Amino acid sequence: MNNGQLVSTSRCSPGRAAGTVPAVTRTSDLLIVGAGVVGLAHAVEAVERGLTVTVLDRDERAVGASVRNFGHGCLTAQTGDTLAYAARGRGTWLRLGAAAGFGVAECGTVVVARSAEERAALDELAGTRGDDVTLLDPAQVAERVPVARDGLHGGAFLPRDVRVEQRRAAGAIAAWLGGRPGAAVHFGCPVHGVETGSADGPVVVRTGRGEFRASRVVLCVGHDLDRLVPGVADDACLQRCVLQMLQVRPRTPITVGPAVLTGSSMLRYPALSGTAGAAALRERWRTERPELLDAGVNHMLTQLPGGDLVVGDTHHYDRTPEPWTDETLDDLLLAETRALLGTGVDVVRRWRGVYADAPGEFLIRPVAPATTAVTVTSGIGMTTAFGLAPAVLDRVL
Repeated sequence: MNNGQLVSTSRCSPGRAAGTVPAVTRTSDLLIVGAGVVGLAHAVEAVERGLTVTVLDRDERAVGASVRNFGHGCLTAQTGDTLAYAARGRGTWLRLGAAAGFGVAECGTVVVARSAEERAALDELAGTRGDDVTLLDPAQVAERVPVARDGLHGGAFLPRDVRVEQRRAAGAIAAWLGGRPGAAVHFGCPVHGVETGSADGPVVVRTGRGEFRASRVVLCVGHDLDRLVPGVADDACLQRCVLQMLQVRPRTPITVGPAVLTGSSMLRYPALSGTAGAAALRERWRTERPELLDAGVNHMLTQLPGGDLVVGDTHHYDRTPEPWTDETLDDLLLAETRALLGTGVDVVRRWRGVYADAPGEFLIRPVAPATTAVTVTSGIGMTTAFGLAPAVLDRVL
């Protein structure tokens, strides 16, 4: 173990001396490649175990999946290990929000049912989850979220879900880590390769700013795993999932406290998609709403601090996706949003999210004796990262 004190958060901008990483930070117990939420979760857990930690990221700030999402901690709709990771990480989110200075709201989720099949799916979920699911009648749904009442069949409230201020969280956690004894976070530091030295020697990590060494290395580079260790990505059948998402402004100001899920969400999240009601809904939509299924729509929304709504999303899978966006998919999301809210909305921003996709929900693979690749392959890194990281470190340390 290296007991040296590492305290650094550097951004290596052109013309700044910060581009030279101090020599004292170049050796650590654990080195993490990737300063998104998954990488930062591993760093937080390692520091709390008393390890010295270095985090490297090629960009000058988080600009990937960690900021292009809903900020939704979707606990209750998960199953198995994913549910366990989500539940374990919930408290860490609340604690870090207070310590690092970003918002984490215990606001829950409202799932809106607009058909008998959707209501049946929620009834089945409530029957297996007890107090984690509160069934709502149509009037109670409309009291909690400003949705159109026409065609409402009721809904459910999931009180344990949380909403994270996603556009600030990763940067705030990185800054908080940089002030912890034993932690260093370096942005603008692209990694070129990882090499294992002698049998009992450190791992050498080659970057555009020189070499780093560590006793253990964890690669948390998301969908770019094939850029660093393509053989591992090939074996895992890893590809990219591209999402189209929108930031919209309601023409009539509204307040949306909880996250809002719809029937299309019931076809994606496992605790709901496995119900008989969801199966019946999918069959009906094959005839009545095939465009939603073809686009892989998960129509949901959360509200940003300023009042705008994050709306999404569609899903397309490819190892190397085309660079173009499809306007018809945005139009589909906008039509669903107007119908859900019963009001007009104006587009403020459009973007594409990208995350890693592979069979299963998590990819945890040894790359070398002291190097492990960790990727969330189901688009739920925000939900699971802080529960996944302790399990990974239990295995690799």
